[in-house]
Amino acid sequence: MSLFAMAFLLVILQRSTGQFPKACANMQSLLRKECCPPWDGDGSPCGELSSRGSCQNILLSQAPLGPQFPFSGVDDREDWPSVFYNRTCICEGNFMGFNCGECKFGFSGLNCTERQVRTRRNIFQITNSEKDKFLAYLNLAKNTPSQDYVIATGTYAQMNNGSNPMFRNINVYDLFVWMHYYASRDTLLGGSNVWRDIDFAHEAPGFLPWHRVFLLMWEHEIQKITGDENFTIPYWDWRDAEDCVVCTDEYMGGRHPTNPNLLSPASFFSSWQVICTRSEEYNSQQALCNATSEGPILRNPGNHDKSRTPRLPSSAEVEFCLSLTQYESGSMDKMANYSFRNTLEGFADPRTAISNISQSGLHNALHIYMNGSMSQVQGSANDPIFVLHHAFVDSIFERWLRRHRPMLEVYPAANAPIGHNRENYMVPFIPLYRNGEFFKPSRELGYDYEYLQEPALDSYQEFLTPYLEQARQIWGWLVGAAVFGGVVTAVLTGLVLACRKKRRGTSSEIQPLLIESEDYNNISYQSNF
Repeated sequence: MSLFAMAFLLVILQRSTGQFPKACANMQSLLRKECCPPWDGDGSPCGELSSRGSCQNILLSQAPLGPQFPFSGVDDREDWPSVFYNRTCICEGNFMGFNCGECKFGFSGLNCTERQVRTRRNIFQITNSEKDKFLAYLNLAKNTPSQDYVIATGTYAQMNNGSNPMFRNINVYDLFVWMHYYASRDTLLGGSNVWRDIDFAHEAPGFLPWHRVFLLMWEHEIQKITGDENFTIPYWDWRDAEDCVVCTDEYMGGRHPTNPNLLSPASFFSSWQVICTRSEEYNSQQALCNATSEGPILRNPGNHDKSRTPRLPSSAEVEFCLSLTQYESGSMDKMANYSFRNTLEGFADPRTAISNISQSGLHNALHIYMNGSMSQVQGSANDPIFVLHHAFVDSIFERWLRRHRPMLEVYPAANAPIGHNRENYMVPFIPLYRNGEFFKPSRELGYDYEYLQEPALDSYQEFLTPYLEQARQIWGWLVGAAVFGGVVTAVLTGLVLACRKKRRGTSSEIQPLLIESEDYNNISYQSNF
């Protein structure tokens, strides 16, 4: 575990990205409904003295929602984050963060002016030292308290509308587990009543942008606590895999020799404790997950319900999914047909794109196949395979964006399930991000995938693509113009040769040595194109 020890030496206690900033998790901030902490660089709220940002009222989307959630005013996540705060830092330019103290994804430098594009790579194509470093970083995150964020252990009503704050410290890795739980948890309606048909991160258009932000934030946090600014999440390309090839002690943990539901004791992941996996217990108590340890990671890959998920996804299924031209369709939930999002998420058949919730395809298939902690939505991020899996899912999303080049308007502006309209803020992120802000190519967000890059041409591709598309649209005209130009050129060439032949018969004594200036000015070069 020498890498783990080295990683601890690299710890830098900087600001992280997550749920409730510690600076705002107090009675004064909750009662004022304001989260505008000072930036350490100048001591002013949101770094306003340095023109980094300012404290402003939150502008919420007024677009109508879909019919899936028939309530109003019963869930703290409605119109996020207005139940807790209605004023937050709005950052200028390339600045980002709950106090505008960081750079937007894809930028770095003192004033956030330096563009950067980092590359995510296949976990089986990185070196052993890079792989060991990745594993050590995971363990470091599991054992490093978040310095700037806490989690809520009660609802706003249970906090007596802010006068009794209920928050708790948490480690960096579990902070992200908790955020995934919080976005997908059921609505507590009082007594023993809950509403299950609600999810701010799944089963709707925001599924892919939400997890894109989640991975970017997770990656960014690892970069900061380790000091390794070049770190990127590796991905597992699971297409056509016959079994869980990352489920070995060399990678993400092998199978326990006597209990197939547990991880091998040779993997340090076997000592990890999970959180937020007992949804029915929380519902019966009308309580939130408070990040109490709930036992070891469970995983028994391949011993799942094969009638639901016969095998891992194939390359052909991924290609069919990529061929779908509609990002979203119909009801924009798990019943949507011919929807790229719903097919990739796994609620539609990856061979027909017709909704079939009795089966689990593509993204969902991996979760079901793992047959353990990964297979329960709210607690699935406990298993570190989660980040490898979702990095590859994000790469498929990226392939679709590059192939179809959709305008922002393709992402639904209205009538999507609660929290999933284009201008809705994503739950539970502070700083605030809108769904539509991440419906764009990954290079604009500062990262790329190694298997999507084209050697030697990649640096020019983004510049040339719009012009090549214009050329394609006028290709017929270009061919016609070229033919016409060739004919004219041939005629002119014939005339020139005829003139030369005629001049050979003219006496040299009467040929002018110079062209008169008036004649020279009448000569012009014309393009026949």
